[in-house]
Amino acid sequence: MDVDVVVIGAGQAGLSAAYGLRRAGLEPDAGFVVLDGEHGPGGAWRHRWPTLRVETTHRVSDLPGLPFAPADPSQPAAEVVPAYFDAYERAFDLRVHRPVRVAAVRDAAPDLLVETDAGTWTTRALINATGTWTRPFRPHYPGQEIFRGRQLHVADYRGPAEFTGLRVLVVGGGTSAVQLLMEIATVAAATTWVTRRSPQFHDGPFGDEVGRAAVARVEERVRAGLPPQSVVGVTGLMLTPQIRAAQESGVLHRLPMFDRITPDGVAWADASTAAADVILWATGWRAALGHLAPLRLRGPGGGIAVDGTRVRSDPRIHLVGYGPSASTIGANRAGRAAAHEVVSLLQEPLTA
Repeated sequence: MDVDVVVIGAGQAGLSAAYGLRRAGLEPDAGFVVLDGEHGPGGAWRHRWPTLRVETTHRVSDLPGLPFAPADPSQPAAEVVPAYFDAYERAFDLRVHRPVRVAAVRDAAPDLLVETDAGTWTTRALINATGTWTRPFRPHYPGQEIFRGRQLHVADYRGPAEFTGLRVLVVGGGTSAVQLLMEIATVAAATTWVTRRSPQFHDGPFGDEVGRAAVARVEERVRAGLPPQSVVGVTGLMLTPQIRAAQESGVLHRLPMFDRITPDGVAWADASTAAADVILWATGWRAALGHLAPLRLRGPGGGIAVDGTRVRSDPRIHLVGYGPSASTIGANRAGRAAAHEVVSLLQEPLTA
């Protein structure tokens, strides 16, 4: 199957890119194809925990050409956002192929081969929008194997009810950790919060200047070929009335990172301990780029060096939803930029 452009992933960034290609005159299935590993629209939003409401998300930005205007923001984000993505795909006839799982992308200069469980596509350019949700990061600490309780990642979290009456230890200093701590504390016997660095809370909302500065710092890392840092990790956490109340009640009393895990909890070097029935790892995600491994794009710094969205070592490939574009606003901009550059690439003469 031959196309000019393959887009892998149909989340915010992938749909924005597909829209840009459509606007440039490329036809779906002929000029470009969108491959998505999910069973339906919505990307990672399909898997968000049921208690996450639209009104409590960071922000769901409009996709280009169709405003996001939910009738009831108190509804679960895992229902509302996928319905919006579904309407978007139909409104612009993007014809997403799913579920299609990409196994590998290989060089067949001047083309690329995209190998999937539904066949192989030959393409002149690739826009990768696979995000991070499928690669939750679980750090390893001594004693992890002997813990008698339950360990899970935020990706596995389905709501606070299952932690009723239990002692829950939450690891991580990001927004997810804070949100879930506040939920779980309403039903748990006790909660403990540990982070590697002291969380930085700031009065919000963050202005455009702060956002631009944070994106610039993340962009500097990926341009240098270093693994991307999250934008939230740079900006810190917004101090909302709910978070203030949780601080005052002691729910957000933070402890430094423990040194080891014991059968019944965790322990620090000074011999202090904390009992736990559950360890919840709110430790983030890593970019899902394993299918690009045959292209050997990673540099000595451990990341993939990019200029904007274009992979520096291979201009046929663009990464969107990666590094500075791993946010709803950034993903839109990156998708449009990648589509524009890819269309320009298609106009250049082929070289072997």
